[in-house]
Amino acid sequence: MTNSAQQTVKRAPFKGDHVGSFLRPERLKKARLQKQNGEITADQLRQIEDEEITKLVEKQKEAGLKAVSDGEFRRSWWHFDFLEGLDGVEAFETSKGLQFDGVETKARGIKVTGKIGFTDHYFIDHFRFLNSIAGDAVAKFTIPSPNMLLYRATIEEGIYDSDEALVEDLISAYQGVIQKLYDEGCRYLQLDDTSWATFFSEEGRASLKEKGRDPEEAAALSARALNESIAKRPDDLLVTMHICRGNFQSTFMSSGGYEAVSETIFGGLDVDGLFLEFDDERSGGFEPLRYVNRPDLHVVLGLITSKFGELEDAGKVKARIEEAATYVPLDQLCLSPQCGFASTEEGNLLTEEQQWEKVRHVVRIAEDVWK
Repeated sequence: MTNSAQQTVKRAPFKGDHVGSFLRPERLKKARLQKQNGEITADQLRQIEDEEITKLVEKQKEAGLKAVSDGEFRRSWWHFDFLEGLDGVEAFETSKGLQFDGVETKARGIKVTGKIGFTDHYFIDHFRFLNSIAGDAVAKFTIPSPNMLLYRATIEEGIYDSDEALVEDLISAYQGVIQKLYDEGCRYLQLDDTSWATFFSEEGRASLKEKGRDPEEAAALSARALNESIAKRPDDLLVTMHICRGNFQSTFMSSGGYEAVSETIFGGLDVDGLFLEFDDERSGGFEPLRYVNRPDLHVVLGLITSKFGELEDAGKVKARIEEAATYVPLDQLCLSPQCGFASTEEGNLLTEEQQWEKVRHVVRIAEDVWK
């Protein structure tokens, strides 16, 4: 990465940015299936992944993005693939998948079978490759928030005597991963976190109570896990967090505005930027942004949907940006899609060309608004 790219990243997310994942090309889908069936080797699959990621990086640059990701092309899921790489965490096949609006995912889960830690992680190599081909663009890397393990993992009995001990190990593991990524050249890291959506609705908060968890205490623990995981990051590492309400084959998991935990999200998290879902009424209004109390916190408005191909009216998007600017200064705002295009390898229900037109739409609007 060039010095100029590093200096750009220190300031904020880019005015026209992207959450991270992209639709998997047919060649890559075919290769993953061939590997699963034993028709090609892991090395052959890796070569195809390398080639498709290289093409993807060039397409992102052509679309006008200043930060490029690997599209999560090596992953099946946006979170499980990473969490399984931590010491003490394993994958297992659940009895049923995760329930979204009208559709269920394939069955997959994670369980903690030993002490959580970090000694090495295959994602480090994934970033190393991305960084090697990014050129003058900023290599943006995405991993799930530590909260996703707290909310998604089954904890085997006898591993931890208390939640406190588990959280301490989880924080330590994340600190190790983040430092290693930095050592490899990462200067733009995004933590993806859908667990906050649990607090957005009465149904979600009720589900916590049914499990014997107090919503206020759970929110405080989520904030602590995140803040302490990034507390030791170097000053020139930009860390953002992406919050959404689920994204699987153009469907969603939950609804509700940010109000219930707005003081925590906008005033209590030590991230440099927040990528927020605002593409439809399920996300509520901009009023919770009144709790943004730091001039160095940037809010990336997810006003362009990644779920469907129809382009939003540019004038209406600009009007919504103006509305958000009544709560947060315009220079602290940015624009992006509300989520990635393929949080899982299945992808959302739009074409690749529609995907790229969405990205170009973000860049064009951002250029008009922020000149």
